[in-house]
Amino acid sequence: MSSAPNATVTVLTYNGERYLDEILTAIEGQVWDGELEILVIDSGSTDGTLGIIARHPRVRLHEIPNPEFGHGRTRDLAARLATGDFVAYLTHDATPAGPRWLAELLDPMLDDERIVAVLGKQIPRPHCHPMLKYEIQSTFAALGPDVGITVFRDGGRLGSPAALEAAGFYSDVNSAARRAVLVGPVPYRDVPYAEDQLFGRDLLAAGFRKAYAPRAAVVHSNDLTIRETRRRTFDETVGLRRIGTDIAPLTRRRALRLTIRGSIVDGLRIIRDPQWGFFGRLKWLFVNPWYHASKWSGFRRGTLQSVEVETAATALR
Repeated sequence: MSSAPNATVTVLTYNGERYLDEILTAIEGQVWDGELEILVIDSGSTDGTLGIIARHPRVRLHEIPNPEFGHGRTRDLAARLATGDFVAYLTHDATPAGPRWLAELLDPMLDDERIVAVLGKQIPRPHCHPMLKYEIQSTFAALGPDVGITVFRDGGRLGSPAALEAAGFYSDVNSAARRAVLVGPVPYRDVPYAEDQLFGRDLLAAGFRKAYAPRAAVVHSNDLTIRETRRRTFDETVGLRRIGTDIAPLTRRRALRLTIRGSIVDGLRIIRDPQWGFFGRLKWLFVNPWYHASKWSGFRRGTLQSVEVETAATALR
């Protein structure tokens, strides 16, 4: 790209010392012909995060008090602070998988001005437990094949809120958007959770296009215990309901059926997975049903939690 525009890569950090150095090093090594700004917004880290940032002089650091952090609010702040024509977002545990990550992430928008946002693929970390590994792989396989770009468009023609929710899937663990859109017609909204899902729906409802770029991959997976999985699933379910996603209450019987089904499907995957040796398979076959029980328990609690849900008109702009 001989006339590549300017880009800002934003990393949101809070006690992110585990992966931050490798993330910043990967960003600095990107093959990109335009100007590249690296912006880190830290929300009160108390570990070694700030020291790691200091070792990367190209990084522009902006600090905010921890109570001021919000998933949508802070990403909106990043767009307003950015100097690039495009703003790419990474979390502090998502490492670009190669030197052309940024180019692949921005290519769809450079090729088609109607595309205003792109999400990239996530590859599970090698130490990721198998149940989460399979979930991540299935999620991104459903977005489209690895051999090309998948474009989502025409929010007004999707016919129903449910169709818009499905087509609007978005993850800002690894994403980019045109800054003019972020600070203009479709900003990130200040919601407690699921800000990326709401942003994806807002884009389609406003008549814009978004794309999935599988070659723009990052290595990422949440390091969660079984107990943390229950809480995370609960928070995600409540967050989606708050932005207007129609999720029916889950009965105990249905939760049990989903737990059994998930345990069987993932159990077969574990047996066939060459990553695990004999003892590794035994370990994860034992953990597998407990993981699914925890996951669906959190989901069920989330469907039954009383929440203040935005109206469909508000949620879909």
